[in-house]
Amino acid sequence: MFRIGVLGIAHTHGYSYIRQIQSLSETSITGVFDHDSSRSAKTSNLFGIERFDDPLKLIENSDGVVVTSENSFHKQYAELAMINGKHVLCEKPIATTEEDARSMLQTARENNVVLQMAFPVRYAPSIQQAKKEIETGRLGRILSVSATNHGRMPGGWFVDEKLSGGGAVMDHTVHVVDIIRWLLDVEIEEVSAEYARLIYDIPVEDCGLLLLGLSNDSFMSLDCSWSRPEAYPYWGDVTLNLVGTDGSLKISAFDAKLRVFSNKRGVFWENFGDSFDRALVKEFVDSVVEKREPLTSGEDGREALRVALAAYESGRTHEPIQVNH
Repeated sequence: MFRIGVLGIAHTHGYSYIRQIQSLSETSITGVFDHDSSRSAKTSNLFGIERFDDPLKLIENSDGVVVTSENSFHKQYAELAMINGKHVLCEKPIATTEEDARSMLQTARENNVVLQMAFPVRYAPSIQQAKKEIETGRLGRILSVSATNHGRMPGGWFVDEKLSGGGAVMDHTVHVVDIIRWLLDVEIEEVSAEYARLIYDIPVEDCGLLLLGLSNDSFMSLDCSWSRPEAYPYWGDVTLNLVGTDGSLKISAFDAKLRVFSNKRGVFWENFGDSFDRALVKEFVDSVVEKREPLTSGEDGREALRVALAAYESGRTHEPIQVNH
């Protein structure tokens, strides 16, 4: 049985990861630690799991950990686990600075442990099928990609730059960058971006638009805005439209859902099919057991972060920024 502890539960994605850990036959959950004891207490009561006041005690009793703290704590928690020989599944973004990301990758190498990124959309059946379709060559040479990752404004620590590293650009750019790097086997070489506070009275940007130059000489646009209204029946989207010399492909990662009309709840969408998060957690365990690199690696996390940071620099300078790999 692979024992997994949760280090930090600031990000609500952590709730889903706990459910998946509890549902898999090969995993068990050790418990939860958070520097905010009210959050760990709430999580402990909600899922019936042990609450730890000392992160080292949680680490000692785990084979691996899931880090779902505020973004600025990712390095601290992940490295604490890795220097104690434990494997890490880290929520995106990997960190808020490239220096922190580089340190985390080095710590993983030095301690011979897995550092996997929580990029669950990579595991979506639609994204997996799109990869197969692209590899057939039927689309020809890819000329352009237009993508969105819209969502609701999350509030809380997400709008505190010291804890999150930024707003919508930091929150949503990394997801789509990871997907397109994998789908097309490319790197992002140049970033032009504009971002602003257009919808909400918050300290960080809620809207962003990026134009990316890819290493296959194509280009990509990405709208990463927190622009979903509260009345919308689903929190957000991940969509990609690819145009090639011989065909085109439209992908909506969250299309496996029912549209429900209820007198009590109004209109809402209900997901069905395999959980992306379940596949993500299973890949974490499998990569450890099989002693291999996970599908979404720490290096993937660093590359996605580089693009987000370049977008901020471009937005500040109003100039295209070259991305160093």
